[in-house]
Amino acid sequence: MSIVRALARPMLASSFILAGLDRLRHADQTAAQLSPVLRPLSAALPMEASEKTLARVLAGTQVGAGILLATGKSSRAAAVVLAVTAGLTTVVEYRNAEPTSKENRSHRRNQLAKNIGLIGGALLASVDTAGRPGLAWRAEKLIASGKKTTHKQLKNADKTVRALAHDVTGQ
Repeated sequence: MSIVRALARPMLASSFILAGLDRLRHADQTAAQLSPVLRPLSAALPMEASEKTLARVLAGTQVGAGILLATGKSSRAAAVVLAVTAGLTTVVEYRNAEPTSKENRSHRRNQLAKNIGLIGGALLASVDTAGRPGLAWRAEKLIASGKKTTHKQLKNADKTVRALAHDVTGQ
């Protein structure tokens, strides 16, 4: 792992981990804030789950994914989870913020810009292959290799069949 990745992943993850821990500590406030999203989700689940429980699950997911990203374990999947959870909370926070005064509007805009930057960082981390080829590249190379091998085998089979046909006909 490069030194940049070793430093950048924990730096990016720290914000998500701290936000998740804060949401866990204040699950009631989180549930109230995210109720426009959590209420329909709670109703759609096949089991009974309160909004507060779902808020805790969301916060715990953010902490867990942040730790995975920071340690480099399943970092791409963790980064996707972080981007989704951060996007969800960003939309809800932006809608719930009070744009009554100039200071509040400025704070709301700054928080939005910060959150969008964090989501962008998480999205970049989600496509970071740490210098190794990604699955799409590997699949493309495997298909190309298979085509090349198949072409060679068909060419050899054609030669063999022509030689056998020549022997059978005696020409």
